[in-house]
Amino acid sequence: MRAEDILPDHLDQVERQGVVIRKGSVGAFLANARAWCDPAADAMQRAAAERDILKALPALRALGLFEVFSIRDTALQRLVETH
Repeated sequence: MRAEDILPDHLDQVERQGVVIRKGSVGAFLANARAWCDPAADAMQRAAAERDILKALPALRALGLFEVFSIRDTALQRLVETH
């Protein structure tokens, strides 16, 4: 399967299991996870990253991301598991 089989080039989002998944959802999660785990990040940066991580979880779960990949950072894993 190719990326365009999941989300054709002319679309910016797709619906799976009743959840809208936007193009870039996985990439945004990775960027936010890095920011959230960064010890140099200030409280505002961490809070913004956490808010965006939590907002993305339904889409990431609809994609099955956490059925295939596991989060190595234990604190981030707990955050994801508890929401």
